[in-house]
Amino acid sequence: MQETPKQGIPECQISEQATSTSVHYPSGFYGAERWVLALANNINRDDVICDLAVTRESPDQDLSVAEYYPRTDGQKVHYLDMHGRFDFRVVSRLCEVIRDNQIDVIHTHGYKSDILGLLAAKRAGIACVSTPHGFSGDVGFKLATFIRIGTHMLRYFDRVVPLSEELMDDMKRFKVPEAKTSFIRNGVDLREIDAALASLPQDSKADKESRIIGFIGQMIPRKGIPDLIEVFDQLYQQEPEFRLQLLGDGSQRPELERQAAELSSANAVEFLGFRSDRLELLSKFSLFVMTSSLEGIPRCMMEAMAVGVPVVAYDIPGVDQLVEHGKTGLLAPFGDKAALAACCEQVLGNPDLAAALNHNARELVNARYSAARMADEYEALFRELTGKAKTESSAQRELG
Repeated sequence: MQETPKQGIPECQISEQATSTSVHYPSGFYGAERWVLALANNINRDDVICDLAVTRESPDQDLSVAEYYPRTDGQKVHYLDMHGRFDFRVVSRLCEVIRDNQIDVIHTHGYKSDILGLLAAKRAGIACVSTPHGFSGDVGFKLATFIRIGTHMLRYFDRVVPLSEELMDDMKRFKVPEAKTSFIRNGVDLREIDAALASLPQDSKADKESRIIGFIGQMIPRKGIPDLIEVFDQLYQQEPEFRLQLLGDGSQRPELERQAAELSSANAVEFLGFRSDRLELLSKFSLFVMTSSLEGIPRCMMEAMAVGVPVVAYDIPGVDQLVEHGKTGLLAPFGDKAALAACCEQVLGNPDLAAALNHNARELVNARYSAARMADEYEALFRELTGKAKTESSAQRELG
């Protein structure tokens, strides 16, 4: 299971032009936030307007998802101020957004938006959809209680749409009726990736002599970053030109920085925090490594595969949907740091293998994990729930 974003609420409008609102409670700018942007960037805006409703809970809250959200073709961002981390008065404000913008579907991401979004949708009398991104079990009592409430409320949504097979199984545990669940596979925004890569100077692209091992994501316990730092230290002792770049932030960062500072490779480990130029940095990686204990279908790994960076990871559910060992990447048994190090050495020492893995990985992402395919499937779902068929002109455009 995966950890969900802590803030935010999405909306969708679907009519002969439909409208939807995504409700989101951002805790940073990671996989779930990029998922929201990917849907908004790839939805057919001639037929669907996707607004974003995002909560503001504190002055230091990271609202990057709202800053990057596309506001073209009538799409809007609605800020919902909250007093404290759980303010039920925001439900009334969300109902105003629904009414004033003629929203047809509310689409939530995360336990908090599930709770508040469902209440607003029921009060406003519109369809409600939840996309679970995952659930963390290693949390305090108060947060665990809210997560339990959120997972209980999933059974009252019109549709619950997990983004991985493992999360589909979780819905059975949460007693979500099978008739209310649909599977729409996670997708990565290939248009964003290809545009970013095309804009890079040629001398900035994938310098394989840089020998950078990297990771992008939250610095939280389930990501297993201590294992990555330890394995990197072993690799560094054999090849001192290696560098480790860690992009992202999170509660575990101070602990990880202390761990790295005590190793012989301390000067070769870089904690870069959140970076808006992540794709440029990613393109320079020689290897992307993931040591998570829990994932859905990790977006950061899909991005690495799409960019053309070979991937090595622990073999866990979700990751195994992307990585076929020896074909689209290399897998090590979970927790086996010696095997993980051996996989890294194999890729870093064999350029032909790395090139073959890159080619196969990009083909897999193109075929199964594009955000354009994902957006088309969500549009079809929104239309099913609202009873709004495609316009004749829209259908003709698709055929053309």
